[in-house]
Amino acid sequence: MTTLAGGTDTLTRDALTVLQPGFTGTTAPDWLLRRLGEGLASVGLFGRNIASPGQLAALTARLRAERDDVLVAIDEEGGDVTRLEVRSGSSFPGNHALGAVDDVELTHQVAHELGRRLAACGVNLNWAPSADVNSDPRNPVIGVRSFGADTELAARHTAAYVTGLQSAGVAACTKHFPGHGDTAVDSHHALPRIDVSTEVLADRELTPFRAAIAAGTRAVMSAHILVPALDPDRPATLSRRILTGLLRGDLGYDGLIVTDGMEMRAIAGNYGIEHGSVLAVAAGADAICVGGGLADDATVLRLRDALVAAVRTGDLPEERLADAAERVRVLARWASTAGRTPAESTGSEVGLHAARRALTVTAGPAAGSPESFKPLTEPPYVAALTPVANIAVGDETPWGVAAELLHLLPGTVTGTFSAAADGKGGEAGEEAGRAALQAAGPRRIVAVVRDEHRHPWMASALDTLLAARPDTIVVEMGVPQATPRGALHIATHGAARVCGRAAAEVIAGL
Repeated sequence: MTTLAGGTDTLTRDALTVLQPGFTGTTAPDWLLRRLGEGLASVGLFGRNIASPGQLAALTARLRAERDDVLVAIDEEGGDVTRLEVRSGSSFPGNHALGAVDDVELTHQVAHELGRRLAACGVNLNWAPSADVNSDPRNPVIGVRSFGADTELAARHTAAYVTGLQSAGVAACTKHFPGHGDTAVDSHHALPRIDVSTEVLADRELTPFRAAIAAGTRAVMSAHILVPALDPDRPATLSRRILTGLLRGDLGYDGLIVTDGMEMRAIAGNYGIEHGSVLAVAAGADAICVGGGLADDATVLRLRDALVAAVRTGDLPEERLADAAERVRVLARWASTAGRTPAESTGSEVGLHAARRALTVTAGPAAGSPESFKPLTEPPYVAALTPVANIAVGDETPWGVAAELLHLLPGTVTGTFSAAADGKGGEAGEEAGRAALQAAGPRRIVAVVRDEHRHPWMASALDTLLAARPDTIVVEMGVPQATPRGALHIATHGAARVCGRAAAEVIAGL
């Protein structure tokens, strides 16, 4: 076994190289810096690691002082899923809003500007975009993270996003292969299953990934989903048929394959993260993402040692691990070169501009038409009907229109009616609606919902509000599947801060 400088043998170094761990805190811990010196080549950042652009730039500079070609990855989709602006909400609308506009040049500009901001902070790999076709409206984890339910629309905007992001020197990681859109289960909690034919998969799920590959995506992220038509036994992340046979072979993809977070229950609950990581690399994955929930040195060492042991027992071919490690290094070399020249800005307001264009405004009988709607001049009562956020979004990211309306109409009051009512049906919704009516008093009501079609209690709360106050304005910040209703119905196609700003401008007549 070859031993490298610093006492780390080649096998151990390769095992460290394929890991993409997270950590806690806003400064790099000593253990992480030590592992970078031993061969770790990637680090994953989450909202907990970011306090400000300046702090993030200092953090990534410290990582590069230890290893100049380190891949610094982040889950920055814009829209609902943001890490750069986790405490304020994103300056960029997400994919569903961009799909609603359907202007590929705008998508390219938004992705480029988002990439430029990432690059300025020292981030060079973005776990985005989501290329999933949101074909099941019940989907609890994709939703507005998808460009939409139309395959060709998703494909052209995925390609535009990839080229826009990478033109700023940040590698795109298109996800979640082979497509997470046709599920009603969140893989953070359990193992979703997609029961469709290979023909449907080829025509629907795979089309956006083909477009991403043609656009030159530098990375692809696997999905923790079971697709029996492709592999009846193992989820995509652990399936050689899917990662090596389909993605590498049939689709001709030669870049980095990254797993989704291995601590997610779909993998950890069924295989364990150590065995799951070995199976993933053996199947064709090149980088093991872990750190959304597990973020310490002990986890890194457990995974490193599991990979080394698997090679020594013959469960993982040494050449497969070496190939995976080399693919990581190839991307690291590209990223360190691509990010040297600062990208030009496409405009600091491009995100707000896109959010404004994404609005769909429908007037109800109380208004007559959108043009005849009389903007509010007095501060309203905002009733936020709030579901449980999925783990990818996180509970800490604010959303809604209250903060933006408060800025435009000082004195605006808000009340939150939470998803404690989820699963309890109409009675709980009626109770939430009555509570909102009582709290609002004589003020005009703005009811803010998110995926009303997936939450019966939310629909019932709206029924109660509108029966008593037909002049209620409804703002839908999820996928607008439910029938528009209210004196004015504003579909934002996402819950980013700029989406809330765009809706507030309409309400206030700006």
